[in-house]
Amino acid sequence: MMITRPLPAEHAPYAATYIEATAHALAAAGTEQVAELLASQPVALMELLGAVDPALVAFAYAPDKWTLGESLVHVADTERVFAYRLLRIARGDVTPLPGFDQDAWVPESRAARRPLHDILTELHSVRAATLSLVASLDEQAWSQVGVASGHPISARALAWMIAGHFAHHLTLTQERYLPR
Repeated sequence: MMITRPLPAEHAPYAATYIEATAHALAAAGTEQVAELLASQPVALMELLGAVDPALVAFAYAPDKWTLGESLVHVADTERVFAYRLLRIARGDVTPLPGFDQDAWVPESRAARRPLHDILTELHSVRAATLSLVASLDEQAWSQVGVASGHPISARALAWMIAGHFAHHLTLTQERYLPR
């Protein structure tokens, strides 16, 4: 099933960054299928981090920036939130969904205490659940619109945001966390 690009009215202005990141990632992957991109992203992350020094999990590229481990756990946490919103909206639930404070969550993740391979395993598990949800939805579900963080949002936009948020952090990981 083709998950078409959401219109600007289907998401909050801040989400445009992730929608655009998805568009760029799709072009780079040579596909128009968001589901294919979602399936390929954990593989790309593993290729990027599979052979790095596990101590890199504690590296922050600048003062007051998250460590690599914190950044990766943030990706998993955010995907869980976006996928939960996707589930609720795709099922026709019109209850407004609250935002979340990512900066408050990061210290509570205790990522510094976790080995890199555990964090990567968690990311793969979260993505597997997201892929199952995405595969279960039909065109009617994709067109459902709800409210999250005070803004209208479609199920389709949430799928694009999940892929774009991951793509954004994949680029950050490559450009800022890995030794050159």
